[in-house]
Amino acid sequence: MGGLTYHHGMSTQSRRLPLAGSTNFRDLGGYAGRDGRNVRWRRLFRSDHLGALTPDDLAQLSGLGLGRVLDFRGTQERAAMACGIPGVAVHALSIEPTVVQGIQDLLAAGTTLTPQATVALMEQTYRDFVLGNSPRFAELFGHLLDSDTPLVFHCTAGKDRTGFAAALILSALGVPRTVVMQDYLLTNDFYRQPNVVSAFASQDVLDVLWRVQTGFLEAALQTVETGYSSVDAYLEKALGVGPAQRRRLEELYLTP
Repeated sequence: MGGLTYHHGMSTQSRRLPLAGSTNFRDLGGYAGRDGRNVRWRRLFRSDHLGALTPDDLAQLSGLGLGRVLDFRGTQERAAMACGIPGVAVHALSIEPTVVQGIQDLLAAGTTLTPQATVALMEQTYRDFVLGNSPRFAELFGHLLDSDTPLVFHCTAGKDRTGFAAALILSALGVPRTVVMQDYLLTNDFYRQPNVVSAFASQDVLDVLWRVQTGFLEAALQTVETGYSSVDAYLEKALGVGPAQRRRLEELYLTP
C-alpha cells in the first residue's frame, strides 16, 4: 500500500489511495461512529470515476479485495469513461448530471455565468438529490446491507453525488455531522481538476464547479430536514434504513 498507515484513524494521508488514474479515491474507515465504535477500514471507499486506472492502480485495488462498484454516473458519462476494474461487479445507480444543463439554460437566457450563479446552481443540484434521486440512494443502502464485501461508490469527480452518498452512510453509522462535513471537504485537498479549457466558464466559475463548499452539502441536508424532520427520519422513510437496518450496518461496518 505504498507505506500507507491504515491504523492511524484520522490521518487524511492514510485515507486517500495514491492512484495515478484517480485522484479522489479514499477510504471511509477510522471515523468514530455510534457508541464509540469506529468505521472499519478497507470496506467502504468513495472515488471519482474509474475509467482511467493504470495497471499499477489495478494492482493496488486488487489488493483491497474490492468486489463491488456502485456507479452514480448518468448513461453518457458511463459510456464515455467505462469502469476499468476487471472481475468486479458494477452496479449502475444512475443520477443524470444536471449542472451542465443548468449552465446551458442560464447562458441561453442571456445570464452571465458568475461564481454566485454557479453556487446557486450547485445548491439546487444537491436539493434535487433529495427531491428527485432518493430511490438511487435507497438502492445504495440495499447493496450495503447485502454483505460487507469491500465496495467503492463513485460518480465522475467523486464529490457531489458521491459526497451526498458518503454523508448519508457516515450519518447512518453515527458519525457526527461536523466529521461528515470534514470528510466531504477533503475533495478540495485531493481532487485534481481536469485540464480542459472552457469556452463558457472563467477559472473562478470552474473552481465552484470542480470543488466543494459547505453550503452545497448543507443545502441537501436542509432539504432532508425540511421534508423529513431529520436525517434519521429520511433514512428510515425514504431510504428504508430503519432501526433494524442500522443495527445491521453497524455490525457490518463498525468495529466490534
